[in-house]
Amino acid sequence: MRFIAIIPARYASTRFPAKPLAMLGGKRVIERVYEQVAGVLDDAVVATDDERIYDAVKAFGGKVEMTSTAHRSGTDRCWEAYQKQGGEFDVVINVQGDEPFIQPQQLLALKACFDNPATDIATLVKPFTADDTIEALENPNSPKVVVDSTMHALYFSRSVIPYLRGVERSEWLKRHTFYKHIGIYGFRTEVLKAVTSLPQSTLEVAESLEQLRWLENGYKIGVGISDVETIGIDTPEDLARAEEFLKTLKL
Repeated sequence: MRFIAIIPARYASTRFPAKPLAMLGGKRVIERVYEQVAGVLDDAVVATDDERIYDAVKAFGGKVEMTSTAHRSGTDRCWEAYQKQGGEFDVVINVQGDEPFIQPQQLLALKACFDNPATDIATLVKPFTADDTIEALENPNSPKVVVDSTMHALYFSRSVIPYLRGVERSEWLKRHTFYKHIGIYGFRTEVLKAVTSLPQSTLEVAESLEQLRWLENGYKIGVGISDVETIGIDTPEDLARAEEFLKTLKL
């Protein structure tokens, strides 16, 4: 199987405009993301809607495609970029352009999900540990996942799932392994094409989670496990934390 990483990178952002072009340890954020994936998968391309990002990727020698400014999601942007890049691949990995610390082992775990022919889409989770706090578990900005016996997703929710009946909340993390969703996806190419034409679903609207649209339409989402906690960059404060984290990697 051949795998390509497509990295959606928009200039406009309510919380952090131009974040793909922000400097992190002497390199732009988008360059660090590109470097993390280009050597692991068969190919990589940035999908952007802005000439400044396009020019920046070209400047460091990366592959990049211009895409429409009208896309509703990174998934739609990925499909347009895939059509334009010209190669033939079995699986498209959607890597967020604000994840400069995505690790090779995470990409390999995602690839392994497609060893199961039943898997249409793949994503990653990280188990919560007994040392995590109940507040971290209940954080609605950190979606949770439950899986079946074949490691396919049953449901994603901003609520805590499952609910442990008859167990004190303070004991939940000691009594059950909860999974935190990590927002990276792989799609069989024909599935990526199909899901971009699906209308929003009722569960997706309720929880504001795009992956529920795919579940509601019968797609099987394989789940790989990662023990790595990456630092995504959504705000300038996240960038400052990433800068400090980068320094620890160099020690």
